[in-house]
Amino acid sequence: MRNAERGTRNRRVGVVASDVTLLFRVPTSAFRVCLLLAACTPVTTRPDFKPDPRALVVVLNARPERVTLELETLLPAESLEVERVNLRDGYVESSWYDPTRRRSYHHERDVADLPATVKIRCWADPWVPGQTRLTVEPVYRPRVDPSRPERDLEVIAPPEHAGYKVAQDLIEKAKQKLGTPQSAR
Repeated sequence: MRNAERGTRNRRVGVVASDVTLLFRVPTSAFRVCLLLAACTPVTTRPDFKPDPRALVVVLNARPERVTLELETLLPAESLEVERVNLRDGYVESSWYDPTRRRSYHHERDVADLPATVKIRCWADPWVPGQTRLTVEPVYRPRVDPSRPERDLEVIAPPEHAGYKVAQDLIEKAKQKLGTPQSAR
């Protein structure tokens, strides 16, 4: 029997059991839409915000995965502890770091001098084939306010801040190891 309004069938006619979607002969079937959405997972470890427009940016001659691996080794070389890293997403985040004491802090509550302490976030995004646009964001918090979200309290470090200089050194070392394209020089 066939329902002429929706194009559905009430009985199975020659359907192979291995193809579940053929059991539902409705072109606008919600089941097919759910299967399509289940195939795409929008899971990422990157934060739900974009980098500050004033962050440091450089184009490197390497794929994002290689840049992320290199950052994962460069951060500990600068006495920075890596808090989060994901090769697939091209994201690296350091824990809070005091450049004057050259010490990383696991928790914000352990930080002695809040305005002098920075967190460095790195986004490695594909640019053109074989190149990566690296964005390095050194941020600090001038004050504590538990009622506001963490990102609202963060301020990009000014060029005279010691954390900004750490971010610049990180970029320079990445440029030396990976190189920059001719057009970016």
